[in-house]
Amino acid sequence: MSKKLIRFDWAVKRLLRNKANFVVLEGFLSELLFDTIRIKEILESESNQENDDDKFNRVDILTENSKNELIIVEIQNTYEIDYFHRMNFGTSKAVAENLSLDTPYSQVKKVISVNIVYFDLGQGKDYIYKGGVQFEGLHKKDILQLSSRQKETFQKEKVSDIFPEYYIIKVNKFNDKAKDTLDEWVYFFKNSEVKDEFKAKGLKEAQEVLDIMRLNKEQQYGYNRYLDYLHLKASEALSMREEAEYKVKENLKLEITKKLIDLGSEDSFIVEATGLTLQQIGELRRK
Repeated sequence: MSKKLIRFDWAVKRLLRNKANFVVLEGFLSELLFDTIRIKEILESESNQENDDDKFNRVDILTENSKNELIIVEIQNTYEIDYFHRMNFGTSKAVAENLSLDTPYSQVKKVISVNIVYFDLGQGKDYIYKGGVQFEGLHKKDILQLSSRQKETFQKEKVSDIFPEYYIIKVNKFNDKAKDTLDEWVYFFKNSEVKDEFKAKGLKEAQEVLDIMRLNKEQQYGYNRYLDYLHLKASEALSMREEAEYKVKENLKLEITKKLIDLGSEDSFIVEATGLTLQQIGELRRK
């Protein structure tokens, strides 16, 4: 029987940075990247600093795996129109901050950016997207490859292995039907539940580590405060959307009324057609 667990975003910030709990995050990344991921250490990132609104709205964690690759895991709860730009900034910042001044460019670390978002980012039918960098010939349409010497020197197979790699999981687009082990993780992100039949790496450990009953009183208070914040933000977003829709409808009514006035329509007809009051119609006639 499944049980409600702590939300993954709160857990990343509070519990999963503990080395003893790395297995949970390692499990998720292993399923996503189709590889056995071992986290060497958790590196500090800008939003680890707990300040004001951002500590609730955004969570990110920078890790280094056993291959010396940097993995950014970012969780965003509310809509940001420029989120793609921030993804770009995040990988660029990670590259720059992890290359010493006296180090050759060949030591630039591979950066993998994993983005778990709870809003509809961009336009697309899928709920998991992967992106990277490759160079296509403008004339021959071939993909630029590494030379044999470059492959041997850098221990890379493709040009894209050098550049940042991006993953986007649009949680709210998931239909709750887990068809594979990665879907089981997405189900958990969306519902904070792990079904008994789930077999994805790390989820069994998540059931233990993220059991709400294991939180002490201080942690329970912090977690409940976080949930309250998410409810508040959801209400604010709904209110803003409703207000925007209302304004659009009202502006449309005014435009229709102006056209009916120009066409010589009677006030009684305009009232019936638009729902405006005689006073509102009179004010528009005087303008």
